Amino acid sequence: MPCCSAMAEEAWNWCGRIDGLVNNAGISQRSLAIETDFSVYRKIVDVDLLAPIALTQQLLPRMVAAGGGQIVAISSVAGIAGVPLRSAYCAAKHGLIGYHDSIRAENEHLGLKVLVVAPGSIATNVSRNALSADGSVRGASDKAIDNGLSPDFAAAQILDAVAAGTRELVVAEGAEAAIPALRRGDPDALFDRMSAMVQAGYATQMKAGREG
Repeated sequence: MPCCSAMAEEAWNWCGRIDGLVNNAGISQRSLAIETDFSVYRKIVDVDLLAPIALTQQLLPRMVAAGGGQIVAISSVAGIAGVPLRSAYCAAKHGLIGYHDSIRAENEHLGLKVLVVAPGSIATNVSRNALSADGSVRGASDKAIDNGLSPDFAAAQILDAVAAGTRELVVAEGAEAAIPALRRGDPDALFDRMSAMVQAGYATQMKAGREG
């Protein structure tokens, strides 16, 4: 991604260093994998995973050489557990967590702090701008997103986590907050729950705009 080099150079030269990097790129998805064109996977992985990696790789050597700093990576609850209708998004956001966990392990002792954030439903346009099976923009939101946590609340949680030196933060409530714990503590229960959602008509309801 050639543009990352120029942007990184411009940002670094603005004040002579960069103390913080927030990797917040993201396009979501609302389509069954069996119906989804491969181009959707390529676009989402390019934006959600490879673009943040490219930018981080441009800045990482300089930040470490300057004594460290803070990286914040915005993944998703869907980056911890695979959920229906988001196979491309889940793949990219899982990768984002793995990459940043490795960056933390390699560079924490050199002064670089890494916070990985896994939001659930936040009241943004993420669902409205999600890609459908053919790559077109969905153009409709989900009830769960519309009724989600406010961006201001999420931002405050992230800032508090940075101040506290937290390494991983889940910003979610209710059933969404339970997903990461289930994935790590009782994965079979989570797998059964996700499968049951689909069998109960989740995909059909989502397409009809009746489900969050």
